[in-house]
Amino acid sequence: MGKLLGYILAGLGLVGIALGSETGLSLVPLSFIQNINPNFILYPGVVLTVLGIVILIINSNKSGKTPKEVPIYKGKEIVGYRRHK
Repeated sequence: MGKLLGYILAGLGLVGIALGSETGLSLVPLSFIQNINPNFILYPGVVLTVLGIVILIINSNKSGKTPKEVPIYKGKEIVGYRRHK
C-alpha cells in the first residue's frame, strides 16, 4: 500500500510540475486554470514529487530485509551458517 501511495504522489507531483509552466497551463482548456499563477501549481508539485520519492525509498528498504542466518550442524558441532528467508 505504501508503494502505491508513493507512486500516486510522485505522479501527481510530476503533473503539477508539468502544469507549473506557462506552456503547460496553456495546454489546459479550462479558462479558470489559466488565470492562476504558475508558482501556485509548481511548488506543490515539487513537494508532492519529493514526498512520493521519499515514501518509495522508505518502503523499498523495508522489503529488502536481509535474510536470517541459521546454523548448519554436523552432529552437535556448528560447521557453518546459511541464510534462511
